[in-house]
Amino acid sequence: MHNVTKHEVTLHINGEDRTLVIRHADTLLDVLRLQCGLTGAKPGCENGDCGACTVIVNQLPYKSCIMLAIEATGHTIMTIEGLKHSPIQRAFAKCYAFQCGYCTPGFIMNAHAMLLHDTSIDEPTIQEWLESNICRCTSYEEIASAIRMAMSTMNANLPDNSKPNSPST
Repeated sequence: MHNVTKHEVTLHINGEDRTLVIRHADTLLDVLRLQCGLTGAKPGCENGDCGACTVIVNQLPYKSCIMLAIEATGHTIMTIEGLKHSPIQRAFAKCYAFQCGYCTPGFIMNAHAMLLHDTSIDEPTIQEWLESNICRCTSYEEIASAIRMAMSTMNANLPDNSKPNSPST
């Protein structure tokens, strides 16, 4: 047998630096789940199609099953465990935007990333972002409703001069 080279890296996950020993071939999903105990990102297809493993890297959604952990060094990673009662999480619960729940963390992370960039999103944009994740249990209408509710909540909490389409003072 040949020796597998492992490297010590520091990943910035949910606001904390974590020093880990990984192989170059380890996916971010495996490192998060097996070494960090962060099991919110789920293995589904393990080829980037379903989105159950979605995490946020530098405020953008990434499929952690197809991202190598070593690629995440020097970047900010947020998992579902790092959200802490965000508007999108509350909206998912209020809108019953889940059934079995397996895909829910991925949808929440994808929607959260979308809302980080804009809180005045139109329906075609919501639909486009939803296309990157798959749910086999529920219709996507409840998920879209949750996104609209979170958007409304976030806009209501903005100061008047920060709201989209509001005249600046």
